[in-house]
Amino acid sequence: MPNVAVPVARIQRWVDNFAGRHGETRLAVDSGALTGAAADGSSFIAALPFEKSYAGPAEVEAFIAAAAAPRDWGLLLVRKGGFAIARMSGGEIADHKIGRRHVQGKTKAGGWSQQRFARRRANQASAAYEAAAEHAARILNGLRGPLVTGGDHGGVDDVLEDRRLASLEVTGPWLAVQDPNRAVLDQAIEDAQKVRIEVLNADS
Repeated sequence: MPNVAVPVARIQRWVDNFAGRHGETRLAVDSGALTGAAADGSSFIAALPFEKSYAGPAEVEAFIAAAAAPRDWGLLLVRKGGFAIARMSGGEIADHKIGRRHVQGKTKAGGWSQQRFARRRANQASAAYEAAAEHAARILNGLRGPLVTGGDHGGVDDVLEDRRLASLEVTGPWLAVQDPNRAVLDQAIEDAQKVRIEVLNADS
């Protein structure tokens, strides 16, 4: 079984199904994660969202409680001139902005034409990142919890270079997303809150 990302609401069912497939499963807490060792030799490691460390009892109910989203956290997605920013209160959106600035695609032209095109494209991308930073500074001002990011690494880095965003605490997971729109933002919010589970099957 590949590594999986599981919504918090489905963790109990996932652990029950794991035990059903692999036999009686002994839970433990190790290195900030909830682990399970099954009778057939298979095992799993479940990590809390937002790179939080788990130090509670070896019980699914307690782990689920610890996996709840922070009361104040944020999301920043940047890709190809588009951006989506959200400030979250638990699982609910408190404020958000989705925007797009035109950035030309690549060209096969050569010589001076290609150089002018590259400069124009770089200027357009810079303007898009500045717009994203303006909205991020407004929406995420005073953010106390973690910031989850995704999209294009270079674009996110450029936005976060704004000194008004220097105090933000970026945590995982990194989200590989398409051009940001409302549907992409909603899915990213869901994905950011999932528990990451590494599975090692005895027969693998």
